[in-house]
Amino acid sequence: MTVFFDPFRELDRMTSRLLDSRQGPRLMPMDLYRDGDHYILNADLPGVDPGSIDVDVDGQLLTIRAERTPRSQEGVQWLSRERAFGSFLRQFTLGDGLAADGITANYDNGVLSVMIPVSEKAKPRKIAVNASSTPAQAEVTA
Repeated sequence: MTVFFDPFRELDRMTSRLLDSRQGPRLMPMDLYRDGDHYILNADLPGVDPGSIDVDVDGQLLTIRAERTPRSQEGVQWLSRERAFGSFLRQFTLGDGLAADGITANYDNGVLSVMIPVSEKAKPRKIAVNASSTPAQAEVTA
């Protein structure tokens, strides 16, 4: 296997590691979309032990935590080591129209999927309109 060595790229990588002030948790890339009566959040967490994933809801705050531990391989000489390890953290503020008690999560093939249902009171509904002969007697029912 051939490994190309670019001294400027390596210098840039080492400099960014030395000057990186983010010693805390790393962010996880994610997508968020609405599908019918649910919001779906998909977060990339490849190589994370499923037992280390923690999804919490505290009031209106949804927190996702995970840990990727490095594999110890004694006697190995690294040629390139770019995969980040350590703690990953993401927090979201949930709106009023969501049912926090119905949130579910699934981890499959390195992707954490969190399903957040829309609350019944926030779902769109039809309002029936009754017609009458006089405008003053019009009645709206829900």
